[in-house]
Amino acid sequence: MSAAEATTSLSINALEPIDQDGLNNLAAKGKANPENIVTLKATTVCEGKFRNLTFVRDLEAHVIDEPPHLLGDDTAPNPSEAALASLGACLSVGMHANAIDRGITLTKLELTLEGDINVTAVWGVGDTDVHKHLGFSDIRVKANLEGDASEEQLKELVAHADFWSPVANTMRNPVKLSVELA
Repeated sequence: MSAAEATTSLSINALEPIDQDGLNNLAAKGKANPENIVTLKATTVCEGKFRNLTFVRDLEAHVIDEPPHLLGDDTAPNPSEAALASLGACLSVGMHANAIDRGITLTKLELTLEGDINVTAVWGVGDTDVHKHLGFSDIRVKANLEGDASEEQLKELVAHADFWSPVANTMRNPVKLSVELA
């Protein structure tokens, strides 16, 4: 296969890219105002049992439920699975944006995520040993990327997205959290 044929084949199968000018404008805004903080908002409403509807902006409700072994109706991912999904989506966005920024055309971007979690506390009504590790103890992400870049470039792209991912950093760094009665 010639380089021209490879380029044609690659462009046919390439992921739809994001707007390079838009990306450049966002980058410039971030550099111009490095202290800018925005507040993201969501509202969660329990529909019944463990089925919850979370509303973000003007979008359709994001549904969260529990599987049958955790007494749910299995109509949607559970909260911990949604956390993994958020991590995967955040890493994917970072990989795609940085690929575009580096002139890399991706033809495949798939992430497989696994998280180990002790569920014996059962939301604070089960084994409530105060020394128990709550939340994920380990999360593993495997990135399957293909495109017009070397393996070393793809590895660097993955590492860069991991380092700068807001969701990954929320999971790995302490964050101030308050939960109180309204």
